[in-house]
Amino acid sequence: MKILIKNGKIVNEGRIFKGHILVENQKIKQVIERGKNTEHLPLADEVYDATGKIIFPGFIDTHVHFREPGLTQKADIFTESRAAASSGVTTFFDMPNTKPATVTEDLLEEKFEIAKKNSLINYSFFIGATNENIDDIIKLDFSKICGIKLFMGSSTGNMLVDQKKSLEKLFELSPTIIVAHCESEQIIKTETERFKALYPENAPAKIHEFVRSAKACFESSQLAVNLAKKYGSRLHVAHVSTKKELLLFDDIPLKDKKITSEVCIPHLWFSSDDYQTFGIRIKCNPSIKSRGDRNALRKGLVNNVVDTVATDHAPHTKDEKLKPYFEAPSGMPSVEFSSAVMFDLAKKDVFPLSIMAQKMCHNPAEIFKIKNRGFLREGYFADIAILDPEKEFSVVDKEVLSRCKWSPFNGIKFKGKVCATMVNGKFVYKDFEIKEENAALRVEFEQK
Repeated sequence: MKILIKNGKIVNEGRIFKGHILVENQKIKQVIERGKNTEHLPLADEVYDATGKIIFPGFIDTHVHFREPGLTQKADIFTESRAAASSGVTTFFDMPNTKPATVTEDLLEEKFEIAKKNSLINYSFFIGATNENIDDIIKLDFSKICGIKLFMGSSTGNMLVDQKKSLEKLFELSPTIIVAHCESEQIIKTETERFKALYPENAPAKIHEFVRSAKACFESSQLAVNLAKKYGSRLHVAHVSTKKELLLFDDIPLKDKKITSEVCIPHLWFSSDDYQTFGIRIKCNPSIKSRGDRNALRKGLVNNVVDTVATDHAPHTKDEKLKPYFEAPSGMPSVEFSSAVMFDLAKKDVFPLSIMAQKMCHNPAEIFKIKNRGFLREGYFADIAILDPEKEFSVVDKEVLSRCKWSPFNGIKFKGKVCATMVNGKFVYKDFEIKEENAALRVEFEQK
């Protein structure tokens, strides 16, 4: 089966050019720049006319919570992989704080089996570190697992790793990348009690910025970075949310980095000014901080201090998010609109369009050592996102594909939407509609 995607504007490896992509079975057969011997395009079984559209490598979201198993009233792999596909995401890495928490090989493989049956897009899962399981998880085959998730702040289940001995052992012996959620548990506990005393009832959402403070983030991120430097570990600090944390990371070429950073869609779009309007809807951990922090994160994408963009997609039910501040869970769904947000920021000249491909495709593939994905290259898997820059739409809660049926972007109007998503050479989303193609594969990783 050959598919020709023709006449699109291709964004790939720092270049933007008009051209065509020939897909044969699961792989990219040719990337053809228009004007270079293109009088006679190759024959194909199917032709997709991408005139006026923008073609990216499929987006790789290395930080999602699809809630399965155990929390499927909020979301599951079936529903959320479809929401992701509608945004051009072709690969997801799911976090281990489900019920039960994914802290053993057997539990990890159970999730892989669920995804094999139900995911529309490519998948991998993190194994969660605990104070007790370090010796076991470092022995796993990480050619088939995306990495180890380390919670250095409060989390679901028993995954808070707060014992110095366990932290030292993990950083010293880990054979793979460690992805760390960095917030100081002690600072959070102290601030939580202080604000509970100040607001015994009807606490406003805006206090979240101070309950889970910039100080809590910086001190924990600094500890993780220092441990990684001490032991030469590969470390990826998740959802950086403050300007000060950016001081911990270098702007050297990615190939020379062992310590990298991620920023997430909510922290790029919202600021603490938005608590007044959106309230608990934008309560997430780490908290959304000041406008100055948000703007510094955006700048960090351009100066290569920030290496990847993910979503931290973390849906809860509407009823849960309607609870009072201290009872309402943290987290929001965002995978469905990640490409729309990034394209909107690119149109506003916050960063060049090429940043979308670099931070959402190329860098995730390089940092996690993903085999043959993340680039539009001949011989690579045909994971492709096609965006219609003229498509206008407004986010409406009831139309959201995620199971929770709400979005923090409800009511916001965007111009620019993914119109087609190809996974391993098959369209799983086309003409703004989900196609039930069974194309997804378990992601594989280099371990050199």
